[in-house]
Amino acid sequence: MEALQTLSWSDTWYLAPELVLSGFTIILVLLELILPKKINRDLIGWLTLVGLLVAGVFVVLLLLSLGNGKEADGFYSLLGGSYRIDDFGNVLKLVFIGAAAFIVFTSLGTIRDEDVPIKGELYYLILPAVLGAMVMSSSGDLITLFVGLELLSITSYVLVASRKKSNLSSEAAFKYVVTGSVASAFILYGMSFLYGLTGGTNVSAIQAGLDNALINSEALLYISFFLMIAGFAVKLALAPFHAWAADVYQGAPTPVTAFLAVVAKGAAFAMLYRIFMNTAFFASEEESMLKNDIFLSLSVLAAAAMIVGTAGALRQRNVKRLLALSGVANAGILLTPLALSLTEMNASMFSEFTYFLIAYAFMNIGAFAVLTIVARDSGNETLSGFAGLYHRAPWTAVAMTILLCSLAGLPVTGGFFGKLFILFATVQSHTYWLGAILLITTVVSYAVYFTFIRQMFMRSGSIDSGLQMTLPTAITIWICTIATLALGFLPVPILEWLDRLFSLPTDLFL
Repeated sequence: MEALQTLSWSDTWYLAPELVLSGFTIILVLLELILPKKINRDLIGWLTLVGLLVAGVFVVLLLLSLGNGKEADGFYSLLGGSYRIDDFGNVLKLVFIGAAAFIVFTSLGTIRDEDVPIKGELYYLILPAVLGAMVMSSSGDLITLFVGLELLSITSYVLVASRKKSNLSSEAAFKYVVTGSVASAFILYGMSFLYGLTGGTNVSAIQAGLDNALINSEALLYISFFLMIAGFAVKLALAPFHAWAADVYQGAPTPVTAFLAVVAKGAAFAMLYRIFMNTAFFASEEESMLKNDIFLSLSVLAAAAMIVGTAGALRQRNVKRLLALSGVANAGILLTPLALSLTEMNASMFSEFTYFLIAYAFMNIGAFAVLTIVARDSGNETLSGFAGLYHRAPWTAVAMTILLCSLAGLPVTGGFFGKLFILFATVQSHTYWLGAILLITTVVSYAVYFTFIRQMFMRSGSIDSGLQMTLPTAITIWICTIATLALGFLPVPILEWLDRLFSLPTDLFL
């Protein structure tokens, strides 16, 4: 307790994004209770969007202040190192806030009352979920990391269950609660071993106590790290811990599915990086193989996710389930830079991870936005709903084709260069087997995504009228499409900016 600092008023500037989201959540809860039921719940949605944008502005200001050298160390530490404001956390916070803002914006006017009857809760519960993701990206202590994880998880459970009249939603929520709780228990159990062996919950204190723990209790360290790996594998839907993902994605409302696919997954990766880069990376006693075993297991998980996700999507006809399995494969790709960086040091691993995460966010949010309007128009979420889309809405079909090409990793899109940079990293680290799996599964995935294109351009649909969509949905689709192309045409400047912004000793090592 002596190590903890007392928060001062000046410290609130560094916590402004988190405080904004907390304040807006409280205000919107009270406002939703006060407003008459006849008031359109889109008002709550618009105010949720305002809260996210205000928080995003504060994150940008903090990012600029760190870049201008206002903090001599390049970061600001709160509560004795339990919470850090650095470029690693700020960049990921922008991804989370931006993704959530697009998801809320897309859903305005598209959510039917009979489908999600809980009024404004669907919107304002996204705020504490994003807050939990932000805490996970900035925490330097196991306790605060776990608090952020649970804040994100609990609100996500409620969001998945928001389709009260749907049996699929109830089933999805039940499965998500059970698997999510088991995963949290594994992570917490692993953390408790790590605390007992090193005597601290702050990751820097754990790092300092690792050498002694390796000498005296190496077997327990193995148990600790592999318990956490199992828990994170469930949270990230990495094969073979991915069985829940397809059911949950199918049962949840489409905006919630997009949120789980991007924000929840990205936050779990942020927590994984924070913990493992500051603990397992330093488990390097001469006689111990712990470090190599840990990151070999991460490489195996990444490979299994790419193989199982791609193979499972080949025969899938429900679009949500297909995108869930696509997310399993992409989670394996996102995990690859971390696994490589801790076997052979990969200095650009954060840039590669962040670039692909940004591309992944745009192409998934855009694809789910198209799915929202197609499913609402056709009455189903299967591939057959996309039949003849080009003849009904040619520009929407073109946008969807670009997004699918990015998911498949075809030039010149953000997804192509994201996968290419990670593939180069596997070659540079001489992990050729993992690079070969990435390349083969990418080629095989073309069959998955070309199925969409065949339906849109080469099949005739049962509906001849034009596709109806709201203005926010149309704007989101085209912003995501243009951003996907921009990432493909300007990959080098973006990657160089990330390299300049991020410093491994300053932003990730505590």
